[in-house]
Amino acid sequence: MSNTNLTIDMVTREALRIAHEKAIFIGTTNRQFDDNFGVEGAKVGSTLRIRLPVQYTRTTGSRTMDVQDSEQQKTTVTMALQDHVDMRFNSAELFTDIDDFSARHIQPAMSVLMSGVDGDYLQAMTKATYNFVGTPGTPPTDLAAIGAARAKLNQQLAPKDGNRNVMMDSVTMGGLVNGLKGLFQDSAQIKEQYREGLIGRTGMADWYENDRAWTLTNGNDVTGTTDAASLVTDGGNTVDMHTTVAVAAQVIGQAFTISGVFDCHPETKAPYPNLKQFTITAIGTSTTTVSPSFFLTGPKKNVVKSDGTTLATTDFNSKTLVFEGAASTSYVQNLMYHRDAYTFVTGSLPLMAGADRCVRKTFDGISLRVWTDSDIRNDEQLTRIDILYGFAAMRPQWGCRISS
Repeated sequence: MSNTNLTIDMVTREALRIAHEKAIFIGTTNRQFDDNFGVEGAKVGSTLRIRLPVQYTRTTGSRTMDVQDSEQQKTTVTMALQDHVDMRFNSAELFTDIDDFSARHIQPAMSVLMSGVDGDYLQAMTKATYNFVGTPGTPPTDLAAIGAARAKLNQQLAPKDGNRNVMMDSVTMGGLVNGLKGLFQDSAQIKEQYREGLIGRTGMADWYENDRAWTLTNGNDVTGTTDAASLVTDGGNTVDMHTTVAVAAQVIGQAFTISGVFDCHPETKAPYPNLKQFTITAIGTSTTTVSPSFFLTGPKKNVVKSDGTTLATTDFNSKTLVFEGAASTSYVQNLMYHRDAYTFVTGSLPLMAGADRCVRKTFDGISLRVWTDSDIRNDEQLTRIDILYGFAAMRPQWGCRISS
């Protein structure tokens, strides 16, 4: 190929192509693009509302009608994050072909940018996921933990539509691939081209290798109870445990169970044989914020006694807490999830003055802006590649951690 004077459009398209390849976790979750950002004057920090399904309760018998309000649930994604990577190159480097320019400049730049964004997203969503399986400190070598995670997703009614994934660090994946090497042999998959990191499909999920997995490090105390007055309310998301588990020992993302508080079927409200699992999302001076919220009654009811009867707020008082793992110990948190458990949102950044040198493009829910200008004194071109984004756990119950 003869040398070509590269244009900003060519650079933008190539940057977006590489971003798409490097976005391992982003590419396996719900991706939404909102062109209102930057186009209609919306500022960084604007929000996007995402609707969730309405929940109802069932009425038995034919004579009594129990009319329920249709409470539209929604979650909000704040478009508050703007990351960029900055480059400089001389005019001679612009007089080349796109492949050479990409190898020397765009690929290393986009690798750094998207690795950081993808890693932040994966870690935040793992912390927001409260279901967990596996034996902390014992990496899985067979399908037992994967099957347990699959069961968690099934219990929470995650669709069985081919959109489930496993995201796993390479050390854990190495042991599993060796133990399950006979299972990753689907000839139809071998013929297809996959994005970076894909290993194969088994256990009703596509498996990806990603060393950006979050590592949970427990505090120095993982034993205790809820306080004598736990301060749990119906629909609330706080619990008091501070007199038995010090504030300094609590960690955001730490997962735990409460004795006597069982999980239930989202629709029938029949009890499951396992305790409800929670994760810490914020730590205050007197109460700890957790996810999910405690719904004791109504269509959102998500906790019951072991026999299926309704819990009272006092049933949370002075109850044993069991945290995942040992004190002061680190555990890699791998993840099984449905695509729609999490959402990643990007928006159009505004085109700045000199629009011929400021270009934005969108592909598969990811929007990038490339802005370039010249430095006449040093015969250099300065370029920055920006992404405006936000993310949220839309349905964290459709995800499950796999401890390693």
